[in-house]
Parts: sequence; structure tokens; C-alpha cells
Amino acid sequence: MRVQGGLWDPGAWKFRLVLAFWFGPGIFVAAGFASQTNSSSPANSDSSPPTSNAYVGNEACSRCHSSIYDSYMRTPMAHASGPATENLTPADFVHHKSGVHYRIYAEGDTAWLSFERPGDPGVNGKRQLLYFIGSGRRGRTYLFAVDGFVFESPVDWYADQHVWDMAPAYGGAREIPMNLPAYASCFECHTSGMQPPLRGTENRYPMPVFTQDGVACERCHGPGTAHINGGSIVNPVKLAPELRDAVCMRCHLEGKVGIGRPGRHAYEFNPGDKLSDYVRHYVLAGNQASSRDANSQFEALAQSTCKKKSGDSMSCMNCHDPHYSPSVDERGSYYRGKCLACHGAAFGAKHHPKDSGCIACHMPSSLSANIAHSEVTDHRILRRPGSSAGYVQDAAPQQSAPSLIRFPKSKGAHDDVRDLALAWESLAEDGVLEAASQAGRFLRLAATQSPDDPAVLSSLAYVELKQGAINHAQSLYRKALALDPTLIDAATNLGVIEARSGHLHSAINLWQGAFDRAPGKSTIGMNLARTLCESGQKEDARAIVLRVLQFNPDLSAARKLLQHLNADPPDCGS
Repeated sequence: MRVQGGLWDPGAWKFRLVLAFWFGPGIFVAAGFASQTNSSSPANSDSSPPTSNAYVGNEACSRCHSSIYDSYMRTPMAHASGPATENLTPADFVHHKSGVHYRIYAEGDTAWLSFERPGDPGVNGKRQLLYFIGSGRRGRTYLFAVDGFVFESPVDWYADQHVWDMAPAYGGAREIPMNLPAYASCFECHTSGMQPPLRGTENRYPMPVFTQDGVACERCHGPGTAHINGGSIVNPVKLAPELRDAVCMRCHLEGKVGIGRPGRHAYEFNPGDKLSDYVRHYVLAGNQASSRDANSQFEALAQSTCKKKSGDSMSCMNCHDPHYSPSVDERGSYYRGKCLACHGAAFGAKHHPKDSGCIACHMPSSLSANIAHSEVTDHRILRRPGSSAGYVQDAAPQQSAPSLIRFPKSKGAHDDVRDLALAWESLAEDGVLEAASQAGRFLRLAATQSPDDPAVLSSLAYVELKQGAINHAQSLYRKALALDPTLIDAATNLGVIEARSGHLHSAINLWQGAFDRAPGKSTIGMNLARTLCESGQKEDARAIVLRVLQFNPDLSAARKLLQHLNADPPDCGS
């Protein structure tokens, strides 16, 4: 479910809806190169996952598995995150559309991001970089914190093109996006031992945010305490196919949308669990032919003839050794060997016998559909690249009405009205044609079946609000907040309704609580500041605007309002 935010204009007594982007796991991925919807309830936990104390770290594993450990530590996964100063790639470039000069550099034992717009003294500053996310094979982003709230750098390193550029979706930004929250879905797939965000917040974490760099051994094998004391540990190869595949799907399946299960979080998943107990992924029927998202390899593989004919006997590990990454020079022969393990040496002797590589033709790389400057390997394993041969679509043609299907398929999940409803609503906010009508229909049904699910109630309230059913939306938002007072989007939009109804004190209280938990969401702060100003509380309004600018220093609306509040006498602008 996309975060929904209302922008209240007290002078005009109207409201309009403003959508803020959710970067997550999924998540679906942005600068963590993944994005995932989390519509679970209740709100985020204020403590680490219950099994966190059972993790022992890579070094404990290396004592008995030194050769595997040494090999694994040379893989990209082992270096998917770490301290910002490690292998820092300096940046020094100007983003021409915004006119901002960015630098990323080391100063002593500290890494920094600096930004300035020449000729504009109001836009300059720097942030201490704490962590990097991404192995550097495809790209890398850096993270910083403001008052404990963790954000992504507005600029990323794109390894395929060897360039620094804006974070995904912000290439045309005219203002600096300094308030891109680092969501849990980012840490779920790039770190180990992550600490969940504090209750009621989306991106405020205990420090350190994660206790182990990269993807550690126990991310695929489960907690190791019992094993080092003589007990067993998870071996994914020996798991049932659904559980085996879940270990890889956790981070290599994005789908079109992912919906968190009620009361569960994807970061609570442990190897051996059913992934669908934590999150369900859906794809659009007719949408499977492309599958060029940076982290949807599992979805693409499912479309291949190889997987369709092999069934459960084939998994990611048929071709990929998680403990080993072949060098560039070895890749061709290494993966040809994997192909011939199934197709046979006799086939290889007839089929391009002098060519040591199969993947260059049958798994070509192409530009990623969701990360600029990046390429992805086509895991559909096309028989004839450039045509539709080599895979069979299970879906309806593109021109038919959209249909949403659970991936991997599961009748029980497909019949779950609650998850389907939230998935359709997320797609509607993404601009998928006809999704809005489906969202409204399924959400109304879900609300009758799950009348105490705050995610359903909040989403249905948003649909009703967009359709002008203000009173119904108000009632739904109030009920959702009674069930879960930490819902930021529900509080924000209910505040819009309250303000429109003349209940400014109620609106201010709702927005203040939401802004305290999400100060990076400038829309909430601006709602609050403008309403305080119109209510005559100009000093309080000024303090809120300064707080907005602390997290979003290039927001022109906030800068203009601050000029008016600093005037003599202060005013609220137009």
C-alpha cells in the first residue's frame, strides 16, 4: 500500500491528495534496488525479531567450514552492505536539472555527502554517511541518519555504466530529495541481524541498524546457536521445494506487488519457514513477458521452458552455487557446464561446440526496467532471444481486462480477499489501468470479512475519500486509528478531513503525532505549519517549518513559508 498523504490548504478550504513514494521489498528496489509493500498489522515492533539472539555470525561458521567461508566471502552477497567508509567510491558531479553539486568523499575515518546549489546560499550542507547498501556489482547507495531516522542518499553509484546519478525515479527532480526513507525492505535483503524500526515509525532504527555486514551464512541456513552446540541447522537443498525456494525468493522475487500478512513482517522470516506466511506476491496476468526488474529473477525463471519442464526438481541452485561466484573469465564455461548437466554432453557437442558460453545468447542482459543505468540477466532462458519462443505465458493477453494472480500460484492465497484488495489498491496508486475499480470492489468485500483489519479500513477510507464519500472515509479512518493509532497515512488523511470540517484542533493533533513519527514526510509538516499559522500560532508554525527543512532542506514551499514567517510582521503567505 503506497503511503497516502493529504495536503490541506486552509486558505482555500479545499484539500487535495498527494502521493508519496514507498521504496521498499519487494519491494519490490530503489536505491536498495528493491521495494516491497508492507501492509501488515499491528505496527512495527519495538524490538528485534525473537530469534536474533540465536545468531552467531560468519566467523563462528568459519571455524569448521573454512573453505566454504573463504569462497563465500568473495561473492557479491557477502559484501551487500557495510560501513560507508569501506571501499568508498567518491562522487563529484552536478545534477543539471536541479543545479545541485553533489560530493561523496572521505575525511579521516568518516564518509560524507555534501550538497550545494551555487548561487543559492539557502541550499548547502552535508550529512555523515553511515552505511552502504549494494555490493557494487550493480550499484551502491549510501545511508545517513537525522535524529535517528535513516535516509538514502539522493545520489547512487551505478556500476554497469560507471556513473554517479540520482536515485531511481529522481532523475528529473528539481529539488534535492534528502528525505528518501530507508525502509526495512532495504535492510531485509542486504544486511544481516537488522533491527526493526521503532514502533510507530517507518525508518527510525536502533543503532547500529544491523549487526552483520552483507548477507551472512545464517540468512540462508537459519540461526546457528544450536548447531555450534552439536545440533542441526537448515540446509536449503534438503528442504521441501516450497521451503527451499522461499530462501531465494525472499530477496529475488519482487512481483508486481507484495502484501504483508496481518501481524507479520518479512524481516521475521527464517530459512525453513513458508515465505507466504509473511508476505504474498502478486503479478498482473499478461505482464509476465518482460520481467526485467532488478530483483525478479525467480519470477522470470518460472516463465522458462527449463523450469516448466523440470518442475520442483529445478531450483536456483541448479545453476548458482550460493558459496561461489565465478570470475568474469570463468562465467561462460561455468554456466555452460550447468546447462549441459541437464541437456547432456552429446547436445553440447552438436550445439555450438566451439562456443564456451550459453548465457550470452539464451540469457542476454538488458536494461533494468526499475533501476536506471543497470542491466539484468534474462532468467526466462529464451530459446530464441528477441522472440516470445522459449516460454509460455499462463496469463491472459495484454489487451484483456487486468487480472491479478498470486505468484507462486496458490488457490488459497488467490481467494484471500484481504490480500487481493490491498494488492489492487497498491496497483491503483501505481497507475495501473482499471485497478482502481477492482480495488474498491475488493476492499469493500474485505471490510465485511475483516472488519477489524486497520490496513483494509485505511485503504478503503482512501478509496472513499478519492470518490468524495467524505463522511464514510472519516468513519473508516477513525476506526482504523482506534485499532492501530500508529498509522501515519490514516492520521494524515483524517487530519485533512477534520481540517476541512473546521475541526482544526483535531487536525493539528493528528498531524503533530504523525509528523513526530515521520518528520521526513514534508507534506505532513507543511499541513501542520500552515494550519498553525492560519490559527495564529505563528511561532509554532515557524518551528515546524524549520523541522521540515531539517529533513528536506531544498523544499521550495517550506523555504517560501519560512520567509513569510520571518517577515516583520510575520504572515502566512498566499
